[in-house]
Amino acid sequence: MVNEDLPPTTKRISILGATGSIGKSASDVILAGGEAFSVEVVTADRNAVALAETARALGANCAVVADPAAEPALAEALAGSGIEASAGREALIEAAARPVDITLAAIVGAAGLAPTLAAIEAGSDIALANKECLVSAGALFVAAAEKAGVKLLPVDSEHNAIFQVLDSRDPNSVEKIVLTASGGPFRTWSLEDMARATPKDAVAHPNWSMGQKISVDSSTLLNKGLEVIEAHYLFDLAPDQIEVLVHPQSIVHGLVAYRDGSVLAQMSAPDMRVPIANCLWWPERKSAPHKSLDIAEVASLTFERPDTERFPALTLARDALERGGFATNILNAANEIAVEAFLNSQIGYLEIVPVIAEALGRAESAGFRAAPESLGDALVMDDEGRRLAREAVTSRSGRQSTAGAG
Repeated sequence: MVNEDLPPTTKRISILGATGSIGKSASDVILAGGEAFSVEVVTADRNAVALAETARALGANCAVVADPAAEPALAEALAGSGIEASAGREALIEAAARPVDITLAAIVGAAGLAPTLAAIEAGSDIALANKECLVSAGALFVAAAEKAGVKLLPVDSEHNAIFQVLDSRDPNSVEKIVLTASGGPFRTWSLEDMARATPKDAVAHPNWSMGQKISVDSSTLLNKGLEVIEAHYLFDLAPDQIEVLVHPQSIVHGLVAYRDGSVLAQMSAPDMRVPIANCLWWPERKSAPHKSLDIAEVASLTFERPDTERFPALTLARDALERGGFATNILNAANEIAVEAFLNSQIGYLEIVPVIAEALGRAESAGFRAAPESLGDALVMDDEGRRLAREAVTSRSGRQSTAGAG
């Protein structure tokens, strides 16, 4: 239900994925905004206690856990608060479809596809922190947003940077955009050292505080490859108009090169509250809790081209974009399985990309060609990509066991 007592200037917000790093940063922005924001829905996968704490702190009307087994814990943690508690996939989708002004889509992975699409169809603008929506079903999501007349506001720091400096009035004036990458923890490691990398090494990001999966993606540069795909759909640019540069300081988040020779950049401290605030306050700019940028203290900014020999994931992602929507979907699904296998010590660090590549090859051999035309298509492809990646992981684990026995 829409709260009729809210001031007309108050923005109604739902947060899908409220207990992750993006959700926590968003909570800081919302709490600092006071009465400017009213939270309708907060969701989490299964962390009922943390979700209840977030719901109480934000004064949310409804809290939903995707895992039905976590519902009793959520109900107990919210007892006496007046906040609705529910659980399960259908409850999550129904909650995402509640009428609000803006939905922060921060559910990690393909699990965010259905609820984010439900929010779009309900007419909510989307602050998009789930890049998998565009990687797995880009054309589908862009078409749905256009049909509903809603705005896709990019939360990723790089895409938000481009969003801020891109002249959308004249797309033909843009020569290219540049997404920056920190280079991750292995920027200066040799291939020999990377072969021995542990999960602890891979999640030790030098600049950002992120979840394990995204940290590993950053270390392989697959995260940057997914961002290239995302930028293609967000800004309607050709793949060769999207460049990647390694920028270890993580101060310049994105640049737009115009045909007149001008290059405009967005800079800020590496703090996700900056792009989140930009999206939640859009089209206004208001103060928010964030780290201030002192350029004199930074002193120097350096840039280098990515080493695709040591980090082939970036090339793999670009190839998937050229091959079409089915390939980017499989790429994303297979990556989730490969990263999970690495974090569980089933495969080595340098096997992450070969697992993804093997899944892509098997999918193409199985006859996958067209991009998904519906949510059902996207989810079928996602399931297949995961299955093929698990087969690739199993075959590698089996070879390791045989080698160990010998």
